[in-house]
Amino acid sequence: MSMTAILTNCPDEAAADAIAEGLILARLAACANRYAPIRSLYHWQGTVAQESEVPLLLKTRPELADRAEAEIRRLHPYDCPPILRIAMEANADFLDWIRAETSG
Repeated sequence: MSMTAILTNCPDEAAADAIAEGLILARLAACANRYAPIRSLYHWQGTVAQESEVPLLLKTRPELADRAEAEIRRLHPYDCPPILRIAMEANADFLDWIRAETSG
């Protein structure tokens, strides 16, 4: 069995919390982990930008990843949100828990 982890960066804790709550309540993710703010350095619209961002890690079933991504895009305040999907293996009881918590 496998799971999908989805990583996105948010502009602040409020945005990360709103995305996490939206996906948890919709049962599109079993778990959300909001991390401490990080410093991001990147190219954007012809310049180099530096911003503080809040990483958010969501755990879901592979078959829900498309719907979870669509919901992240709907809730995310960025024009071009980073949405990274990572296929992962995990222990069977944890995967059973993810399946149970993301099933209607």
